[in-house]
Amino acid sequence: MVDQKTLKRKWDKIVVFLSKKFNDGHPLEIEGIIYLIGIQELGKTEVRFKKDQKIDLMHIAICRLLEPFGYYQLEYIDKEGWPHYKNLIQLPNLKSGEQTLLMKEAIINYFIKKQLIQ
Repeated sequence: MVDQKTLKRKWDKIVVFLSKKFNDGHPLEIEGIIYLIGIQELGKTEVRFKKDQKIDLMHIAICRLLEPFGYYQLEYIDKEGWPHYKNLIQLPNLKSGEQTLLMKEAIINYFIKKQLIQ
């Protein structure tokens, strides 16, 4: 786990970057960022998604983000290109703030790995 100051600095960098690119500069919330990661992972950026597909995209993103922590593993990609993950270990019972910190750290790691931030 990174220290709080570093986490905040890197998180703010990601929010500014994505907000400028996808939301006319208006700050994106964590859910919006997770949704964008889901679209990126699916690789279908030009498609308009239905409500249930948007939920599926967020699930894909969460699985992908938590995969490096050992919680999920990519199992297969179906014929329509949707990735499917299997749960390897149960997520711990975390309070809301702890969940948010875990997801922010996972998102930061994702963007570092994609070389979009340092």
